[in-house]
Amino acid sequence: MRTIDTLGPLRSRTVIVRCDLNVPLSEGEITDDGRIRASLGTIAELREAGARIVLISHLGRPKGEPDDRYSLRPVAVRMAELLGAPVEFVGETVGSEAEAAVAALADGDVLLLENLRFNPGETSADDAERRAFAERIAALGDAFVSDGFGVVHRRQASVTDLAELLPSAGGRLVADELAVLRRLTDAPERPFSVVLGGSKVSDKLGVISHLIERVDTLVIGGGMLFTFLAAQGHDVASSLLESDQIDTVRDALQRAKERGVRIVLPTDIVVAERFAADAEHETVAADAIAASRFGASGIGLDIGPESARRFAEVIGASATVFWNGPMGVFEMEAFAAGTRTVARALTETDGFTVVGGGDSAAAVRALGFSDDQFGHISTGGGASLEFLEGKSLPGLEVLA
Repeated sequence: MRTIDTLGPLRSRTVIVRCDLNVPLSEGEITDDGRIRASLGTIAELREAGARIVLISHLGRPKGEPDDRYSLRPVAVRMAELLGAPVEFVGETVGSEAEAAVAALADGDVLLLENLRFNPGETSADDAERRAFAERIAALGDAFVSDGFGVVHRRQASVTDLAELLPSAGGRLVADELAVLRRLTDAPERPFSVVLGGSKVSDKLGVISHLIERVDTLVIGGGMLFTFLAAQGHDVASSLLESDQIDTVRDALQRAKERGVRIVLPTDIVVAERFAADAEHETVAADAIAASRFGASGIGLDIGPESARRFAEVIGASATVFWNGPMGVFEMEAFAAGTRTVARALTETDGFTVVGGGDSAAAVRALGFSDDQFGHISTGGGASLEFLEGKSLPGLEVLA
């Protein structure tokens, strides 16, 4: 991958940086600034080089038109605080206002443009529309740095097309993420365990299939566990279930058995009366969910304490651990214990630990853990999973 030093001297040159500043917002307030912090290394490096820096990013999923709920303005405010330097903001990505703001930049200045996805060209499946939008962005700069690892698995205007239109390179964050993922895939120190959670097993089947050939242990939690339990013949009552994936899960279980890969499933489940923070709940055996006092309406919302201890034991005995996806509905305190126990186990093991972005990264911070307690916290959940699945990532291919 081309790196920033391949771009030559950057003083007084305008460098467009594709960041991933897709932070969670609640009533306009940033609830997790991890992705902003992760972007600072590349920005600082470019400032030191005397570049004039234009940051671009998406936030949320606006439908190709301006939507105040997804404005990047709060990000500019927080970034200025973290950077210790002004970060100008313009309420458009392309247009006369953006052009004037870019022209006014001095060496070392930082400008953040408005949400890329306010323009339909950013995510368009039409090559011509996407390229036309990329060309308007490219006209603002002299070089391009791709530093949004969370989007390198997407073929989008600001990810692939822009890299083809300007002298381009990968930023510090992308290089770091790539190094960690190669450490996981090329020659991981063993035992190598992968802990997978999250809601849908269909989102993880590709990576499960690929990892069965490479890991020693797969630990399964989160909403996806109920499809595994159903594949073993258990009644999961009203818990999240993808019935169309049961046969595929059975095949994965059989392949793991044939290859000697241990799959660790929960032995107890926290079952609730309904999906609510204040719902009545009880812990039952994993094969007795439908026999809980809530009967057929019971819904599993977390792994139980016995399962959490077993998962922690696996993590503690591993030399390498990759974790993606919470164990339960961690946003509700009554159903956060499983995720908290897994996170704590990762901080206490002597092995190399990687938190695979997305909800997992949000969970560890929301539960009071700091980034430096883990070997690495990824900024790209989907991109990390696709890399581990063995897929090529177009946003990296274009930087080769």
